[in-house]
Amino acid sequence: MREFTEQEMVRREKLSTIKNPYPERFETNYEIKDAKELEDGVTNVSVAGRIVLMRKMGKMSFITIGDITGRIQISIKMDMLGEEEYQTFKSDYDLGDFIGVEGEVFTTHTGEKTIRASKITFLGKALKPLPEKFHGLEDQEMIYRERYVDLIMNEDEKKKFLFRSRFIKELRNYLDSIGYIEIETPILNNKASGATAKPFVTHHNALDIDLYLRIAPETYLKRAIVGGFTKVFEIARCFRNEGMDTTHLQDFTMIEGYGAYLNYEDNMILLREMLQTIIQNIFGTLQIQVGDKMVDLSGKWPRVSFRELLLKYANIDIKEYNTKESLLKRIKELNINIESEVPLENLGYGNLIDQLYKKVARPHIINPVYLTEHPISLSPLARANDDDPTITDRFQLVINGAEIINAYSELVDPREQERRLEEQARLKASGDEEAMPMDYDYISAMEYGMPPISGWGMGIDRLIQLLTNSENIKDIVLFPLMKPKD
Repeated sequence: MREFTEQEMVRREKLSTIKNPYPERFETNYEIKDAKELEDGVTNVSVAGRIVLMRKMGKMSFITIGDITGRIQISIKMDMLGEEEYQTFKSDYDLGDFIGVEGEVFTTHTGEKTIRASKITFLGKALKPLPEKFHGLEDQEMIYRERYVDLIMNEDEKKKFLFRSRFIKELRNYLDSIGYIEIETPILNNKASGATAKPFVTHHNALDIDLYLRIAPETYLKRAIVGGFTKVFEIARCFRNEGMDTTHLQDFTMIEGYGAYLNYEDNMILLREMLQTIIQNIFGTLQIQVGDKMVDLSGKWPRVSFRELLLKYANIDIKEYNTKESLLKRIKELNINIESEVPLENLGYGNLIDQLYKKVARPHIINPVYLTEHPISLSPLARANDDDPTITDRFQLVINGAEIINAYSELVDPREQERRLEEQARLKASGDEEAMPMDYDYISAMEYGMPPISGWGMGIDRLIQLLTNSENIKDIVLFPLMKPKD
């Protein structure tokens, strides 16, 4: 049996005195944000929203109603509504209730745009009271669990999620303007392919088979290129059963794009211009405050190789330590403590280099840098470099110690792809849970012929975290997954 607080009991009792506490609809002719821009004297204005502030007085009261886009003050007078309706308002309406208002716009002597209500309509009862107005929700875990309450009380939180929506809209518009077509690919996959990551496993009852939640949409987007598309992208919900920290979530949103007849250097230019255009449009500047640092996104972004970074920050030359065994021995000799869910001994050479780089080098990168020359075993779907077949034509965009974009010239030779996936399958059998499985269906698609392709993936959550100066990636995910309280 649920128990209710005294305030909750009082609110529930009011339901019996309100004629229709949950009406079907209400006709509005302005959004709240638009009503605030009206000239004084405009009549027959009809708006609706939640009561977020309330000052009940004798024969005149003031409330503020709001929605995700803004707030507006409402003046409620007894001689305008009539005594009975005004007293009903004072006795039955509470903070958090929804209300419809019709009236005339004016500006108070303090300069606040206000609607003088000629009629009010009750639109929905809040059975729980809102938090105290000056503090709102302060417990961070409670904020994530009850985001809806935080949105009601916290204007800054609203701005973050409105920014996220605008950024994604600008992203779609930009790609559309340069000829990219948005398509959809499966979330349930027979193979956990598209990236080196540990998958989530589920079961399909009707087919009685185990399936994987999508790690990345990559191999299906490239199947679309086989089918004749030349420029495609998808804003995709993806799932990786890995560690959780302030920049990683197991379920996240990314965008991947693929262009035929392009290489990875073409995408270096495309992505820099895309991000600079969108960020300039939204912020009016390319200087972004991140924590106590100013990140400069302007100009051309420099390139640096894995080898250069590891020489600089770990004094390890991966040209010299070019096997898993020799590199692991050197890491232990230098007492470099690398935290990894998978034991270092079980990682392949490429993943071991990646873990080392993340430990010693990536935290030092603040302004945008293109990280290049990834080991081929770390990039099973990327094209090998023509001059050095031990590395790939790949880059990652790193900003403020976080990977924002991963991109490369795609491997389009089905024979080489089959060889590499066989090697990945061996690594997986040896205990590397992030290695990719063999995917003969994808190989079969490749055998119908692929043009030169370059593709890229960008973590939308992580980039929004950066651009909104948020400490935790959960701060910009509207409803992050939380462990149940019980």
